[in-house]
Formats: sequence, structure tokens, C-alpha cells
Amino acid sequence: MMLPSERYFGTFEAVFLFYGAMPTGISVSETGRIFVCFPKWGDDVQCTVAEIVRDTLQPYPSLEANVASPSTITTSFISVQSVVADGKGTLWVLDTGAPNFSEPIKGGAKLVAVDLHSNTIKRVYTFTENVVLPTTYLNDVRVDYRVGKAGYAYITDSSSRGPGAIIVVDLDTGSAWRRLNGAPSTSPDPYFLPKVEGKILMNRNPDGSTSPFRLASDGIAISPDGKTLYFCPLSSRQLYSISTEALRDQTIPDTNLQYHVQYWGEKGASDGMITDAKGNVYAGDYENNSIRKILPNGMIETIAHDPRILWPDTFSIGPDQCLYFIVNLLNRQARFHYGNDLRQKPYSLLRMQIAESPAPTL
Repeated sequence: MMLPSERYFGTFEAVFLFYGAMPTGISVSETGRIFVCFPKWGDDVQCTVAEIVRDTLQPYPSLEANVASPSTITTSFISVQSVVADGKGTLWVLDTGAPNFSEPIKGGAKLVAVDLHSNTIKRVYTFTENVVLPTTYLNDVRVDYRVGKAGYAYITDSSSRGPGAIIVVDLDTGSAWRRLNGAPSTSPDPYFLPKVEGKILMNRNPDGSTSPFRLASDGIAISPDGKTLYFCPLSSRQLYSISTEALRDQTIPDTNLQYHVQYWGEKGASDGMITDAKGNVYAGDYENNSIRKILPNGMIETIAHDPRILWPDTFSIGPDQCLYFIVNLLNRQARFHYGNDLRQKPYSLLRMQIAESPAPTL
């Protein structure tokens, strides 16, 4: 006898399947080029940034750029967590400089601008020790060219051992500063108990010891006019936003900045987020194998719910008006299962038609 079962919905297709290292970041350029990154978390990472070309992965912008050495720490990629095409010919590469979640290598944590026309690195932004802390893990980035001489970048610090924050970067001068440092909105929710695939997600070590899963500000998205930044801790179901003008205004003390934060309520526990040209925010819900759409008025729609959406990670909207997203079974990593790696390959890059364009940066 057939009993009632959970209903799944949403139409998507596989763009690429990964049989090697686990991917996290995905970005589709304005011309449809697809870029992926593979942080060094223990897998055999051949290149930490790649482009999908004719159904193959090619190191991007070159193999040399993906081979770090003591003499090229600031000019080569060490362990990249995020890649973001800006729609204007630049791929922004966010290098944690922290393989296996180590303390960032001095000079290794950086934001790199790659020219998509010449496929060459055109500028590297490194950070001072009061911006990238020993506990910092650079997670995701958004850029806006409508303010300042060369625009600004906003980066989430998703630290598991120190304060979360939004890092603001003046793309003209290269100066950067931490905002909402350790604020409740950028910190893990102390009452959050994640449940994935029906089980509580926590750090479970090979020696049998356990600890809560705690990661700070992670997902980030920017409004189409560049005036509002949305963000969320990974260990939380809450969504927050803040005026980008307030983030840039260093005359506002960080202790007062938290009063500029707007609370949007629960949206589900998310890794990555992205915004379309109409101001809708798309976010994963890794507890419920779902993708949410948060409208500008705060209403939430679930646009996909499927058992194959096993940990939706990063999002990107392509020129084909499709929402692209990585599914990587992150919750099955060995760190959560007493040293036993329960991931199953292939990991996947999926896409679904949303009939919306990406939010502009200029």
C-alpha cells in the first residue's frame, strides 16, 4: 500500500558533475562563462579556481596562478572560497589564505581582480592584521561600482573561532576595515541547532569528542541599487540587512552600527545568497533541501524542494536568467562524522529558470 509522502517540487537540470574535489563557489559571467572554486579542505585539489570549458575543468586564469609558493603568496591562489563575476568583465577571487581552516597565511588572505578579457590578474588587495585576524575566514564577496572612485567590496568573515564581521574594501585605495565586528547579526545564533538529513549537525571528532557547529557571517547579497547589503551567519536561520552607506561611514562607531541593522526574520539556514535585478533575494535552506526566494516586501516563497538539493552552497544568476547553484553534501564531511567521509560523488552544479536577470553592479 502506498502511504502519503513528502511532496517535492521545482524544476532544475545538471550543468556539470564533479567527480574530484568538492566545489563551493560558482559564478556565471555576463557572457555565460562559468567559474568554480575548490577550497583546500582536505580533498586532492588540482586547482583552487577553474573555468568549465567544453565539459572540462581548466585552471583559471592559469595553472601557475593556482600554484602557491612562499615567493608568490600574495600573487597566487592558496585556498579560494568564493569567485564572483561582476557583470562588467572582472572575476573577483576571494582567497582565504587558510587551507584546512588554518590561521590565514600572512599576505595570503586576499581579494584578487581578474580581467576576463585578457585572463590576467589586474589587481590584488591584501589586508592588514587588524582586518584579517588570526581567526578570520574570508567567505563571500559582493562589489558595487556606484560609490567611491573605483567602487567598494563587502566581504563576510565566517570565523568559527573568533568574531564574525563584514569587511569593507575601498577598491580605489585598497584600504579596508571591519564592521559589525562580533555583533549579534554577524555571529552564530547561540540557540541554533542545525538538523540536516534528519540528524543534528555538529562537529564529531575521530576521538569521539563533539562540539557545536558554529560559523559566523557567511551568505551575502547586495540590492540592485547597491544601497542595501543582506547577510546571514551560517549557523542561523535569520536574515539581516544594513545600509551600505552606514557600513562605509567610519564616523559611526562599530558599537552604534548594530542599530542600523534591519532584521528580516527567519528564511531558513543558508550558505550562499544572491540578488536579482528586481531586488529578490535567493537563499538556500540546507536543513530542508530547499531554495527560498525572499521578495522585497519580506514575503518568502519556496521555489525548489528536492531531496537531491543536498546542501545548496553558492548561487549565481546567469545571462540566461537561470539560477545556478552548487550542491556539495557539505554536511557529510568527515569532520561531522567522527572522521568518516560520507560524501557521495558526483557533486553537482545545477540550474533552474527564474526568468530574472542578475542585480547590476554599475
